[in-house]
Amino acid sequence: MKKLWKGNEAVAESAIAAGCRCFFGYPITPQNEIPEYMSRRMKEVGGSFVQAESEVAAINMVYGAGGAGARAMTSSSSPGISLKQEGISYIAGARVPCVIVNMMRAGPGLGGIQPSQSDYFQATKGGGHGDYHMLVYAPSGVQEAADLTYKAFFKADEYRCPVMILGDGMLGQMCEAAQIPEFADLEKLPKKEWAASGNNGGKQRIINSIYMSPDTLEAHNRELFDTYKQMEKDIEAELYKTDDAETVIVAYGTVARIAKAAVDALREKGVKAGLIRPITLFPFPSEIIKKAAAEKHVRKFLTVELSMGQMVEDVRLAVDGLKSVEFFGRCGGNIMYPEDIVQRITGGKE
Repeated sequence: MKKLWKGNEAVAESAIAAGCRCFFGYPITPQNEIPEYMSRRMKEVGGSFVQAESEVAAINMVYGAGGAGARAMTSSSSPGISLKQEGISYIAGARVPCVIVNMMRAGPGLGGIQPSQSDYFQATKGGGHGDYHMLVYAPSGVQEAADLTYKAFFKADEYRCPVMILGDGMLGQMCEAAQIPEFADLEKLPKKEWAASGNNGGKQRIINSIYMSPDTLEAHNRELFDTYKQMEKDIEAELYKTDDAETVIVAYGTVARIAKAAVDALREKGVKAGLIRPITLFPFPSEIIKKAAAEKHVRKFLTVELSMGQMVEDVRLAVDGLKSVEFFGRCGGNIMYPEDIVQRITGGKE
């Protein structure tokens, strides 16, 4: 049954439904409802909630709990995620599954508490030190946030990697009707034979990310990137009115909802516009965009973001010079309206 959920709370309840029983976090706006909700609900489901002394401590608690085999999660917003980057790199290097939620706010620095999408590079290009990636999901609404958070725990275990839910302050604070997924049967989850969970005298299990031999570390890095290649089967994107589109907008998350309204408004004016919405930001739906670029009816792409231009680089790489790629963005916590996108495409001409 659907209920009215705030985005942050839907994320938290879906994590619990997926089997998350360890949450470690530190307060920062605009994601504070996640730890607040977890502080109450974790007691009720027999889980553990810790408000850590810092973001650095929180991510290392996730490392420990995840390394012991627990389904663990942390959440924060942009500056807090920056503080977690060393720990995220360690987790990726140690192949520890976990879920990390970033409800982005405007920056750089402390910036402001309004929505932004300026952490795209951080999320998709590694963020911390070394060669690594995370599977990154970008929900556009509360229902999708709930569904992708639930899925994230299963994908984290499948690939033994951190999975990020990349939202923003709009998504975290908006209220929409949503249905939380059914609780997972924890007894039926696959056993984690690799986890340092106490093996009763069996083979020693060590979870770390240090490899002193260059050859061993190179082999480990290649194994990680083989895993990232396997993730390509999980690429998701929504195509909206692209069958005959001459202008294709590319947008993700909450901005894609604004862009979809702009597409409808443009269609009413006789402008053939469409939308490609990446749902997975890493791996990026490059082939889907490249296929669209090869269509004769497509004349150009317009990437729309709440940033000074980040995803646009991946769009340009995907288009590979087949068509022009333009950019339209707002930043600092400002949000564009559908009319702004219409104006950008038509130049104000009716």
